[in-house]
Amino acid sequence: MLHNITAEAVQKIEIYTDGACIGNPGPGGWGAILLYKEHRKEISGKEANSTNNRMELSAPIEALKLLKKNTEVTIYTDSKYVIDGITKWIFGWKKNGWKGSDKKAIKNIDLWQDLDREAAKHQIKWVWVKGHNGNHYNEIVDRLARAAAESNRY
Repeated sequence: MLHNITAEAVQKIEIYTDGACIGNPGPGGWGAILLYKEHRKEISGKEANSTNNRMELSAPIEALKLLKKNTEVTIYTDSKYVIDGITKWIFGWKKNGWKGSDKKAIKNIDLWQDLDREAAKHQIKWVWVKGHNGNHYNEIVDRLARAAAESNRY
């Protein structure tokens, strides 16, 4: 199905993402759903010691890595950190050598650079959705992220 997504198979795809952490820092997890026509692929991952922001960033990075060719993508996230970072702040960071307005290296630079690299391969529309507000797919990725975080708690 969506194991190896190719340009022939995909024209437009929707991706829902979320991250979770038990404590901050603490055991973390992320989840994503990729939707194309009648196809649906759920993915998730975890880190033993992470932060909520790192998990929020990991979800779209890992989802985008599955897309093998240039694709039109709409990514839905409930993370203002991800939305503002990728649509506003990143331009200044890149211009200033990945430093913030305080002239210090930005937090999670490795993930921001990964997201920038993966996002550059596609035409992406970033959409913020309110979390825990009844959005069907946002609720599913929230459960995926929380389950992944819980699974490495012990």
